[in-house]
Amino acid sequence: MIFEHEIPTGSKLYFGKLAKQKRDLEKNASDFLYENGFEEIITPTLSYLAHQSIDDEKELITLNDELNNKVVLRADSTLDVVRIITKRLGRTTLHKKWFYIQPIFKYPANEAYQIGLEWINYDNFSDLITLNCKLLDRLNSKPTIQIANINIPKIISKQWDIDIELFKDGEIGALSDLEFSWLNNLISVVTIKDLEDIYDGLPDILKPEIKKLLDISKNIDYSNITLSPIYYDAMKYYDDVYYKVIEKNITIAKGGGYKSNGIKSLGFAIYTDQLLKVQG
Repeated sequence: MIFEHEIPTGSKLYFGKLAKQKRDLEKNASDFLYENGFEEIITPTLSYLAHQSIDDEKELITLNDELNNKVVLRADSTLDVVRIITKRLGRTTLHKKWFYIQPIFKYPANEAYQIGLEWINYDNFSDLITLNCKLLDRLNSKPTIQIANINIPKIISKQWDIDIELFKDGEIGALSDLEFSWLNNLISVVTIKDLEDIYDGLPDILKPEIKKLLDISKNIDYSNITLSPIYYDAMKYYDDVYYKVIEKNITIAKGGGYKSNGIKSLGFAIYTDQLLKVQG
């Protein structure tokens, strides 16, 4: 029996003071992004299954349209925004800076609100992360930014025949047991100086991607930065430098670089529900 007061597990309910806090936060973010040259897009809540970027279709909430085509509730915003701007609206706008404030939905009944942006055909990571930090400062958040480069563990895995899952699962002990002194040094990196100190002793094949990580990090206008050069997360689309934003041991945002239809772009998403939780 389902009682009248019950809502599906994973769905969200905001009311009273918390609803106002959420609305104020979204308004504050919207004002900031408009001030920085971004325009808003609200993508359809429903889209065709073929347009989704989610690898596991079991995560999708599906139904059928009048022609029996598979339709899904929006499970992601990033690639939807780029696809719609470049494919559907390409003839009506040349604007490349877009933001969205909207929820996503995943099976069976999980709902999550996001504040995100996509910077289409742009590749300056330092600008992206600095912008993300300034927005979070505007939202009264002082998190840690953890920056990684997915190409570093990929190269190590391929070149030294190391299972990529060891990086994905954070198996530090197993990686240390391989007895590569340079790898142990990379594992120990936390700060920019840590990485600079070991740079000369690293394998040459890694140095271009290490230098990219260093250059980006040193050009970010924010003090609370940590580096994780061997961190690997099998993201759906981020395929270059990427980062996590952490406050009180909770991930409140992620961002990075990706390609969609051959176009290099940058983006991030702030997890509104998580940020509100952190702010109490």
